[in-house]
Amino acid sequence: MEITINCQLASALADHMRGAREELARRWLERIAARVDLDPNLVFPTEELLDHVPLLMDRIADYMEDPAEEITADAPVIGKALELGELRHSQGFDAHQILKEYELLGGVLFAFLVRSVDEIEQPCTRSELLACSHRLFRAVAVIQQYSTQQYLRLAAEQVREREERLRSFNRMVTHELKNRIGSILGAGQLLQDPDISADPARRARFALMVTQNADAMQEVLQNLLELTRMDTDARRQRNVPLPRAASEVCRQLREMAQSAGVRVYIEDLPEVEVNAGAVELCLVNYMSNAIKYSDPSRDERWVRVSGSTEMRDDGCELIVVVEDNGLGVPEEAREQLFTRFFRAHGTVTGVEGTGLGLSIVRDTVEGLGGRAWAEFDQPEGSRFLLSLPCRRGADREARGGTPQAAGGAGDAAGEDRAGS
Repeated sequence: MEITINCQLASALADHMRGAREELARRWLERIAARVDLDPNLVFPTEELLDHVPLLMDRIADYMEDPAEEITADAPVIGKALELGELRHSQGFDAHQILKEYELLGGVLFAFLVRSVDEIEQPCTRSELLACSHRLFRAVAVIQQYSTQQYLRLAAEQVREREERLRSFNRMVTHELKNRIGSILGAGQLLQDPDISADPARRARFALMVTQNADAMQEVLQNLLELTRMDTDARRQRNVPLPRAASEVCRQLREMAQSAGVRVYIEDLPEVEVNAGAVELCLVNYMSNAIKYSDPSRDERWVRVSGSTEMRDDGCELIVVVEDNGLGVPEEAREQLFTRFFRAHGTVTGVEGTGLGLSIVRDTVEGLGGRAWAEFDQPEGSRFLLSLPCRRGADREARGGTPQAAGGAGDAAGEDRAGS
């Protein structure tokens, strides 16, 4: 039951809040940017969302002044709260960061009211003062609820999509391994035939079939092993600088590159933190393909890895490029490159593969909010690319920004304590 709807102090405090709404919005933005390692310009990246913040302050003030002004689902501010939940999901926030965002809002508003209440000469009982505080935090909680619900709804849809992708991937891998095992068993049985065993050429052909299929199975299992190392929880991922991930892939592929006579060049890569398991998996597939399909007719064969960051409308994007001067990709095969089991060079002698590598790259990158594609605007060779969203403070530093500290400055600590 609400106490004293027509509280004169509540009305005066609400007027103070409306008058300071721009300053309160700025403080809230600073607190969020300091806590979530997000560029301040991306906290509310559109004019519509930026305009929403003062509206939110007004609606909280209205409810604090008069509880009859309930914040309901049909209010414009709720629509913006839903939009904010969708934005935070696309930016890679965790659910606890959504909750923290509104906790910070409550702290900013409460600290402001604490400073303002002694400046107002209005009679007020202790029960009325407590009722004002209750209405303030109830208003913040209602808005938080709608943002969080939208975020969780989108997160649940993403989980369902990933589960379906995993089931599809399991079916694909099972099919591939079953065929490979069948080929190995068939070749092994034929090798036991006395007539074949006595023929060196036929024996060598079936022995090669066993080896090639076993190598293909090993490749599939290695991809599976890399995938199991990835964790979709950003707080548990093993993040490393991009140059370190690229160097690790070069180490893994050193013998393969040397045996093929291919030189690998790592150009200046931005010092952006990346998911080690995901990026190494993708680079291994891109670079090993470039090495496999190097052009034996060339005196110099090379693979070059480069990267850059670019600003998009929805934030910073890391782009990694793997290019080579190899055989290239036939024009008729380019549209199917990232299709499962598709091999653009299925007839190249001595090169075996499962046709899974590029599809795994695509699924892995898309699962992290990025994309994978190929470009063929060069007269020779190929260029394979992947992009990932930049979400960490180190990413801002890599592109020339200043990373935010782990907490606010000035009166932030007081505001946070007041809201806890």
